[in-house]
Amino acid sequence: MSTTTAVAPLTTADAELLVDATRTAAEAAGVTVSVTVLDAGGHVLAFRRDDRAVLISGETSTRKAYTALQLNAPTADLVDLVKPDGPFHSLPTALDRPLLFIAGGIPVHRDGRPIGAIGVGGGAPEQDHSFAAAALARLAR
Repeated sequence: MSTTTAVAPLTTADAELLVDATRTAAEAAGVTVSVTVLDAGGHVLAFRRDDRAVLISGETSTRKAYTALQLNAPTADLVDLVKPDGPFHSLPTALDRPLLFIAGGIPVHRDGRPIGAIGVGGGAPEQDHSFAAAALARLAR
């Protein structure tokens, strides 16, 4: 019989830290964003849209987080897979789920296991990814 060690879930405090760290990184770059943090079940733990962030960024941040969580991969790594010649080209329309294959979503891991995800929207895709990565680096400290 094998035993598994429980992994601490992503907490509300963790989620708030991720939001704050994302906003700090975005503000330093002069970008207004929305950030969504999901737990392992895909439920929103934290959400924040900067006052001047484009309205759609709230939706894109949530969809990026959901996509990263469900596929356990940064959305930046998935973009080519859904292009017309990619192996998952039909995935965005095959499911009745809010998947979004644009950089800015990253799964959150603890002890090598997925415990949630972060999604950032509002900047250029590469910026959104870097803001999310900066937040994860701060959480890892």
